[in-house]
Amino acid sequence: MLSYTGGFVLFAAVLHASWNAMLHGNRDRFLSMTWMSIAIATVATLAVVFVTPRPASAAWPYIVASGLVHTFYNVTLVRSYRSNDLALAYPIARGSSPLLVTLGAALFAHEAIGPLRVLGIVMISGGIVAIALDGSRVSRAGVLAALTTGATIAVYTVIDGIGVRLSDGQALAYTAWMFLFYWLMPLLFVAMRGRAALWAPLRAEPWVASSSLVGGVVSIAAYGIVIWALQSGAMGAVSALRETSVVFAVLIGRLFLRETVSAKRWLACVVVAAGAVCLGL
Repeated sequence: MLSYTGGFVLFAAVLHASWNAMLHGNRDRFLSMTWMSIAIATVATLAVVFVTPRPASAAWPYIVASGLVHTFYNVTLVRSYRSNDLALAYPIARGSSPLLVTLGAALFAHEAIGPLRVLGIVMISGGIVAIALDGSRVSRAGVLAALTTGATIAVYTVIDGIGVRLSDGQALAYTAWMFLFYWLMPLLFVAMRGRAALWAPLRAEPWVASSSLVGGVVSIAAYGIVIWALQSGAMGAVSALRETSVVFAVLIGRLFLRETVSAKRWLACVVVAAGAVCLGL
């Protein structure tokens, strides 16, 4: 992976950690994710109407599949955060996906990854899981929920990695058309809770809707960069670099939230950083 591409993916990791912190910080995560999805789908609709061309026909099955898997991912992420702390759910979900992405890319995209990059992916995944398990009391149900989220991340990453390469270089168009499927989230929310529950925060707690809308815009930037990187970078390597967002989440917690970070967790962060260096060599 070219160095400037890796730099953009690391920036996406910072953005990803930020919007996940916004989501977890809201009391009603289903509602927050729905408003994030409204922001994402609205921007995607404007891009489709006024900016982007239609992707190549070969990419359409992947756009549809990815959009549906992303909807399932949103639901599993909300469920995972409902039963786990951010410090547990986020690292396990994100740490388990690079290895799964690497396997999926090898099976379905016939990607060959050298020993150094395999080492980097293993170091990043292992370090992330170590961050999650350090000092945490882990329940089987909690781990299962987080791993389900991680598996979903791996599925849509492999789908997008193949699909964007079939889009004739139209990464922006691919991303915008895929994000149109985020309109499914408000439909799902209204079906489960009704329209009144969706609009209530605008009157009672406007900051919930506004912070979620901002999180949605940040999410677009974060994953749009990843899809762009997947055009030329190995899927497992891109996925592993993106999941260094866990380290940024730890740093944000220490610097801005005054959270305590143990020596073991700092060591795990060093392992993750070293793994990222391996991917860049």
